[in-house]
Amino acid sequence: MEHFGKHSFEPVWRPYRHVLRSGVPDRLWPWLLDASSLTRRLIQSCAGQTFSVQVLSQGWERPMLSEARALGMRQATWAIVRQVHLLCGDTPWVFARTVIPVKTLTGAQRHLACLGNKPLGAVLFADPSMQRGGVELARINRGQRLFTRATQTLEQQPASIWGRRSVFYLSAKPLLVNEVFLPGVGEWGGQR
Repeated sequence: MEHFGKHSFEPVWRPYRHVLRSGVPDRLWPWLLDASSLTRRLIQSCAGQTFSVQVLSQGWERPMLSEARALGMRQATWAIVRQVHLLCGDTPWVFARTVIPVKTLTGAQRHLACLGNKPLGAVLFADPSMQRGGVELARINRGQRLFTRATQTLEQQPASIWGRRSVFYLSAKPLLVNEVFLPGVGEWGGQR
């Protein structure tokens, strides 16, 4: 099990308004700032291919320091961490890392611990109580643990990748969703 406590191995997350557009690849900017369901957009963009969720891991972990801070958790607190690839055909387009605090896994939200290969986005955007916090963006570089996790199954490692994250609230209970866009995202058109 990896430990994510050291901040130096984490990306620097900034509110999207504080990120220079010129520093982000043009093809990614619309993906990073799309406020609708990423799952729905990926399905639409994956024309002619099958969209699927590949669960890479799920279990109790200590969140990264910046994740704990975003969720208002104490640093040493455990949470369920779910890591998946969202695939178009056999190509991973997005690496998603979700951090769900223990206090969120009560009542109707207990099912979040048992999603399996069901897309989280379908659950979030179907819940009428869902509210989304601000979007933060980060360039994720080699040497950072999130980069390693996101790209571990890729044949060729890019120099860097971009991600976004938001705290979502279901019935006022928080969970953090990190979405990291991999080099193949949007290759089959539908990039809007």
